[in-house]
Amino acid sequence: MATDYDEVRSDVKESQDRSLEALQSANAPDARSVVRDLDEADALDDALTPGGEFVAEELIVQVVPQAVDEFTCYSCFLVRHRSQLARESNGHPYCSECDG
Repeated sequence: MATDYDEVRSDVKESQDRSLEALQSANAPDARSVVRDLDEADALDDALTPGGEFVAEELIVQVVPQAVDEFTCYSCFLVRHRSQLARESNGHPYCSECDG
């Protein structure tokens, strides 16, 4: 008699059925409740700082324009004083930290 090696053995099939029944009977949350919980968590994350404090005010930052004696390094993109200018290559300035 020929044996079909691709067929699932009966003991493995019973084990799979029991596992499926256990998963189905578990109290798993439905998809809508998971989405609702995630949306609520995202809404709370927007107002929290890393320390867990609520911030209910806008941060106001004053932007100071680049001065005449400053340049922006083409490598690190930091604004540096002219005394830190190491070289200019193709019209792009490089600071002494990036050039070294």
